[in-house]
Amino acid sequence: MDLQDFLLRARVLKLYRQALRISARAPTAAKDELRQTIRQEMENNRDCKDKQRIRYLISEGMERLKRLDEMLDMQGH
Repeated sequence: MDLQDFLLRARVLKLYRQALRISARAPTAAKDELRQTIRQEMENNRDCKDKQRIRYLISEGMERLKRLDEMLDMQGH
């Protein structure tokens, strides 16, 4: 694993942790399903080796997480 791989891995793990933290704010009824969806998305792309695709997935994940965070804020969670 070279430095670039290490940095990409760190970014993925950071995104995953952020997603779990934000999902903790979700309503109780939706929390388990949301966490399961987050985990499934990570598992679906676990074996991806294409660095360009990984960067795209990180970017996409950050955007989706931002929208989720804003939605939870609007709902008062």
